[in-house]
Amino acid sequence: HSLSIIKPHFLMSETYADAYNQAQTDTPSDNELHALWVPPSRKKMLNILKSSSMGGPLEKDKDVKEPPFDLLIIGGGATGTGTALDAATRGLKVALVERDDFSAGTSSRSTKLVHGGVRYLEKAFKELDYGQYKLVKEALHERATFLHIAPYLIYDFLAGRESMESSHFLSSSKAIEAFPWLKKEKLVGAMVYYDGQHNDARMNVALALSAVSHGAVVVNHVEVTRLLKDNEDKVIGARVRDNLSGDEWDIRAKGVINATGAFTGRLTSHAYWPILVKERDGIRSMDNPRCDNIVAPSAGVHVVLPNYYSPRRMGMIDPSTSDGRVIFFLPWEGSTIAGTTDSPTELTYNPMPKEEEIQWILNEIRTYLSPDIEVRRSDVLAAWSGIRPLVRDPGAKNTSELVRRHMINVSPSNLITIAGGKWTTYRNMAEETVDTAIKVARHLANSYGDRSWAVAALARPTGKSWPAFGCRLNPLYPYIDAEITYAVRREYACTLVDVIARRTRLAFLDVQATLESLPHIIEIMSKELGWSSERQKREYNQAVEFLVTMGLPRPKEQGKS
Repeated sequence: HSLSIIKPHFLMSETYADAYNQAQTDTPSDNELHALWVPPSRKKMLNILKSSSMGGPLEKDKDVKEPPFDLLIIGGGATGTGTALDAATRGLKVALVERDDFSAGTSSRSTKLVHGGVRYLEKAFKELDYGQYKLVKEALHERATFLHIAPYLIYDFLAGRESMESSHFLSSSKAIEAFPWLKKEKLVGAMVYYDGQHNDARMNVALALSAVSHGAVVVNHVEVTRLLKDNEDKVIGARVRDNLSGDEWDIRAKGVINATGAFTGRLTSHAYWPILVKERDGIRSMDNPRCDNIVAPSAGVHVVLPNYYSPRRMGMIDPSTSDGRVIFFLPWEGSTIAGTTDSPTELTYNPMPKEEEIQWILNEIRTYLSPDIEVRRSDVLAAWSGIRPLVRDPGAKNTSELVRRHMINVSPSNLITIAGGKWTTYRNMAEETVDTAIKVARHLANSYGDRSWAVAALARPTGKSWPAFGCRLNPLYPYIDAEITYAVRREYACTLVDVIARRTRLAFLDVQATLESLPHIIEIMSKELGWSSERQKREYNQAVEFLVTMGLPRPKEQGKS
C-alpha cells in the first residue's frame, strides 16, 4: 500500500517574526495596549447601516442621493469576507451582512488544509484534464500568498519553491519510523510532501476584521429577506433583518454580490437542528424564482480522534481508499482529524454527519493502521459535516467528479453570484468577483489606478439604472464627465486641449467624436474655472485648430456654432 505523508514545517514571514521576537522581550504598557486598533462595535455598525437607509450621515452634503454603498455583499464566509476586504482595499464603500456568524457554514467545517489539491492533480494527468491542472496551479500560487499574509494563523506547513520544502520518497522502514502506527503488511513506501494547515474559523474572522479596518461595514446575524429593485428590474440593494433584535430596514448599493456558498436558501426558523433548505440558491431565487440551480451540494464529513492516532507533526493522505475517495489523517489542535467523505447531500443550515459516513472513515483507518491499534467508535471525540458548494455540471455523474473551481454569474438584474471554489483560493475568487462588479469602471481603473475611485466619486447620475453614475462624453468611448472635473481639480488641466489630448486621449482616437464633445467639455470646465463667454470661444477655436493637426478636415468657418 502506497501512502503520502504530509510533513509540517513552521515558517513565519519576516514582518511577523520581527513582531514576535519583539513581543518576547518587551512587555507593552497599558497605554501601548490601548493604542492598538479597536474595531467599531456591532451596535455602531448596525447604526451605520440603518442610518444609510434613511439618507443619513453617509449622504450628508451631497446634492444627489446616491446609494450609500458601492457594494452590498451577502454572506460572511471565506468568500464573502475575502471579497469585502478586496473591495474595501480598492477604496470602495462596502457593506456585508451574514445571516448567522462569520464562517458558521462551510468555512468553519473544512479539512483545515491550505493545499494545492493532490487529487485534482491526479485527475489532471489520468484524464488529461487541463481544467483540473489549472485549478492546481492556481491553488499552489494562492497557497503561497495565503501563508504569507496570515502566518500567525498557519500552524504548520504540512510542495514547490513557494514557501515549502521539496517532496521526497521514504522507504517502507523509514515510513514506519516516521509514522509508527502504520500497518507494515504490503507497505511499499511513502511520499513526503508539504502543505499548509490553518484555523479556518479564526482566519475567517481575521478577514472580516481586516475589511472593517479598511472601512467596510460588516455585521453578523443580519439576514437578507428580499432584494430591492428599481423600475427597470435591476438590483439596487436588499431588505434585511437583524436576527437578534428583529429590526428590519433597507440597504441600498450600486451593486449586490451573492457570496452565500452552498447555503443560499431562506429559512423561517433558526433552531439548532438540521433544517432542510427547501429553496436552493435562495438569494438567486429572490432575484428570479425560475432560476436554475448552479450549486451541487456535497457533504464532507470529518471525525476527531485522540492525539495518539497520529504523530504530532505529521499527517497522512491515502489516495486509494476502498471506493476511490481520498482520506486525510492530520494532527490539529492537539487532536487528530480524519476525513473526508464526498457524497451528494440535501442542503441544510446545520448539517449532521451520518453514522454510515463516520463508520466508513473508521473502517478506512483500520486498513492502514497496525492491528495493535484498536479503532473504536467511542474514540470519536467529535464529528462534523461541511457542505461543499460545488458548481453544478449537468454532465457530471457524481459530485466527486466536479472540480472545485469557482464560477461567477451575473443575472439580467445585475445580481452577481460567486459560487464554488475552496478556502485556499478565496483571495483569487474575491479579486475576480470585485473585478466583475466594477468592470463597467474598468476604463477608470486602467487610466487612473488607485485614484480611479476618486474619479468615480465625482461622477454625476446618468438617470439610468445601469450605469447609475458617469455620463459619457461620447457614447462610443468610455470617457465620462467626472474625468474632466478631476483633470481640472487634481491634474492641473488648464485648457480644453489639455483635457482632450493628454488627460483623456479622445483626440488621439477619434477627432470627429472629439469635435462633437467639445461643447459639453467646455460647459464642465467653465463651471470649474469660471470661464467667460469670450474665453469659452477662444478655447473652442484653439481646440479645433489642434484637431486639424490630428486629422480633422479644416472647417470652412472658425468659431463656435
